[in-house]
Amino acid sequence: MIDFHCHLLPDMDDGSSSVEESLQILTSLSQQNVEKVVATPHFIANNESVDEFLYRRKNSYESLKPKLHKGLPEIRLGAEVEFYNGISNLEGLKKLCAENTDILLLEMPNEKWTQYTVDELFRLVSDGSIRIMLAHIERCLFLQDRDVVEYLLDNDVIMQSNASYFINTFTKRKACKRLSEHTIHVLGSDSHNMTTRPPKIKEAVDFIRKKLGNESIEYIDLLSKELV
Repeated sequence: MIDFHCHLLPDMDDGSSSVEESLQILTSLSQQNVEKVVATPHFIANNESVDEFLYRRKNSYESLKPKLHKGLPEIRLGAEVEFYNGISNLEGLKKLCAENTDILLLEMPNEKWTQYTVDELFRLVSDGSIRIMLAHIERCLFLQDRDVVEYLLDNDVIMQSNASYFINTFTKRKACKRLSEHTIHVLGSDSHNMTTRPPKIKEAVDFIRKKLGNESIEYIDLLSKELV
């Protein structure tokens, strides 16, 4: 299994606060049979440039790297990029894609998108140089018009769901419905720490297997491995 959304890099954002906590997250993911994890610290264009972010990310990863060992998941460096109107003009946007891919994890507003926002998102999708993965789609996609959602799916936008969507008593049935309809493609732990937001990939996988069978797990796993 691959975790596409995790805030494990130390001292980058509101995620892991230390190398020790990062190792705890990685150890937990390993115990949950996660083979790869995309490290996705928040990138907010109002706060820093792309190059400034990449410099901080490099330093954070270098502080963690000496402590990594065989048995822990392979780390791919990426970012969770906050959407804003005008992002299609951001210099260096492609540098924020997950390492060795053209996949950009994009965090959209958790509200009904304006036409300007929809047009901007469509510009990103139609550009062709990057492939969009929408972060934790359970927070925003249900608020959008059906034709917008269908356009995104028709244009190969990848829908990432948090594992918690399949665990929460009030949302797990809806999560299974979305997965069975292939409007969820990959999973992320969106883990920030080992206390209030630990990784729970295995719990979600076990629930999916119980409710939808091995075929749904194989669907996620196969697509995930094709992407990274």
